[in-house]
Amino acid sequence: MKKWQHRLHSIIYKADTPAGKLFDVLLLVTILLSVLFVALESVTYIDANFGVFLNTAEWVVTILFTLEYIMRIICVQRPWNYIRSFYGIVDLISILPKYISLLIVGTQSLVALKALRLLRVFRILKLTHYIGESNNLLKALRASSAKILVFIFGVVILCIIFGTLMYLIESDSSGFTSIPRSIYWCIVTLTTVGYGDIAPQTPLGQFLASLIMILGYGIIAVPTGIVTAEMTKKSTVDTNTQVCPYCMQTEHKENSIHCHQCGKPLNDVE
Repeated sequence: MKKWQHRLHSIIYKADTPAGKLFDVLLLVTILLSVLFVALESVTYIDANFGVFLNTAEWVVTILFTLEYIMRIICVQRPWNYIRSFYGIVDLISILPKYISLLIVGTQSLVALKALRLLRVFRILKLTHYIGESNNLLKALRASSAKILVFIFGVVILCIIFGTLMYLIESDSSGFTSIPRSIYWCIVTLTTVGYGDIAPQTPLGQFLASLIMILGYGIIAVPTGIVTAEMTKKSTVDTNTQVCPYCMQTEHKENSIHCHQCGKPLNDVE
């Protein structure tokens, strides 16, 4: 990798350096502004009075994102790995609609065009790419997925049991007209949502509902504890934001020389 490519790669893909942090901050501000423009454009009054300004601002943002997309491609050793990656696809989706608007003309296509331009909201997905803890959270969720699935399965069984009991206790006049509907009520109650469309009327039914409500508070805390425990394990290993210029792998250990995924040097400068 040439020196200018390495320098550009460090700025764009590594947030541990002052230049990288500045680039990320500016990019986050631009992303938030682009999402703000999308939101304002959906307001009829604002679009009618400031449509020209919003359109100009959207073009400026689109051009900036296009330049960023090109720079991300030219500063990596294997551009195709970035292009077909999740964030590479998100980057492409975020800039395409505005250019497509140049090709789609005519009043009949305005509805489809407006719906297509809503894809620009996908820019906000890029926010998670620059929040270091988001990667730790995703890894913790993957590591604890089996435990969470077992937990959810247990909750489903409880809802079936309690829903069936409520169907036997309450009458049709209370809204518990079937076991599936009673299970629906139990899920709503256990998750502390409480729509209020169905409510127990008998003292025994109200007592059981009270137990389900109390149980719901304890159940909510369980998945949080499972994920938190996994995040604590992950935090014991110090990692940085270095992205491999070959395979785009992230989360390398501090002072790593080679990529833990493909084995290529992380700082190969000619």
